[in-house]
Amino acid sequence: MARTEVFVGIDVSKARLDVAVGSTGESFAIDNNGRGITDFVGQLRKLGPELIVLEASGGLETVLVGELAAAQLPVAVVNPRQVRDFARANGQLAKTDALDAKMLALFAERMRPPLRALPDEQTRQLQALVTRRRELVEMLTAERNRLTAVPKELHREIRAHIRWLEARLEDRNRDLDRTLRNSPLWREREDLLRSVPGVGPVLCTTLLAGLPELGRLNRREIAALVGVAPLNHDSGTMRGRRTVWGGRAHLRAALYMGALVGVRYNPVLRALYRRLLERGKAKKVALVACMRKLITILNAMLKYRTHWSVPCPDPA
Repeated sequence: MARTEVFVGIDVSKARLDVAVGSTGESFAIDNNGRGITDFVGQLRKLGPELIVLEASGGLETVLVGELAAAQLPVAVVNPRQVRDFARANGQLAKTDALDAKMLALFAERMRPPLRALPDEQTRQLQALVTRRRELVEMLTAERNRLTAVPKELHREIRAHIRWLEARLEDRNRDLDRTLRNSPLWREREDLLRSVPGVGPVLCTTLLAGLPELGRLNRREIAALVGVAPLNHDSGTMRGRRTVWGGRAHLRAALYMGALVGVRYNPVLRALYRRLLERGKAKKVALVACMRKLITILNAMLKYRTHWSVPCPDPA
C-alpha cells in the first residue's frame, strides 16, 4: 500500500504554536518554548511528514525552524502574503490561529513550496547586524527630520540622541566589516561583489546577509526574488504596462542606490541607461532595468566566481 502523505501547517506566535496535521486532520497547540518545541519535534519525527510549512513571523519562527532543520525534517518558510492570497482564493475569509494553521497545511499540500537551505550561524549573525544597521539609519533619519519641526527647547535632547545614534551606527559598521573579514568565504564573496562599480559596502553586506540565494539561482529567479522582474498585466484585449512588485523590499532599496551610482560609474549600466532613455523610456523605468541588470551580473559573478570585467569594444 502507498504511504499517505502528511502535510503539517504551523501558525507561530510569541507564546504558542498552533499546529494542523493535514487541512482536515488533527489540530492542537503547544507552548512556544524550548521544552515544548523539543517534544513537538520528537512527535513530528515519528509522524514523518512530507512537508512542514510556516510563515515568516519576524524572527519568532527562527528557533523552531532551526530545531526542525537539525532534525532533518522537511520545512519551508513562506511569505505570509502568498498564504493570504491562497486563503482568499479558497474562500477562507475568517482568521484565527487554528484556521491559519489548517490553511498552511492545505497550502503545503496544494502548492508544495520548495525547501530552502537554512542560513548558517555566521549568516544569521550578519543578517542581525545588517537589520540593526538599517534600524539605526531609519531612526537617525527620523530624528534629523524631527529636529526641523520641534521647538528649540527640544533641540539639545534630539541632537544628543543623534550623536548617540551616529556612534552606534559606527559601531555596527565596524562589526559588519569585522564579520566579513574574519571569514575566508565571506572575504571571497565580498571581494567579488565589491569589484563591480556601483557596489559599495552597504549594498554588499545587504546582499550577502539578505540574499543567500545569490549565485545559486538563474537570472529570472534571482530577479523575481529581489522584486525587479517585470510582470505582465494583460487580460483579453487590454495590454497593461509591465510592472515590478513583491520581492524583498530592503534588498530592492539597497539595489536602487547601487544602480544610481552604477549609471554614472559603471560602463555597462551607463550604456544601458542611456540606450533606454534614447528609446523614450522614463528615467525610473530605465533605472529599474539597470537594477535588474546589476543583480543579474552579481548573480553570475558569484555563480562562476569571476571578478568584474568589461567586454572589450570591437575594433573600429
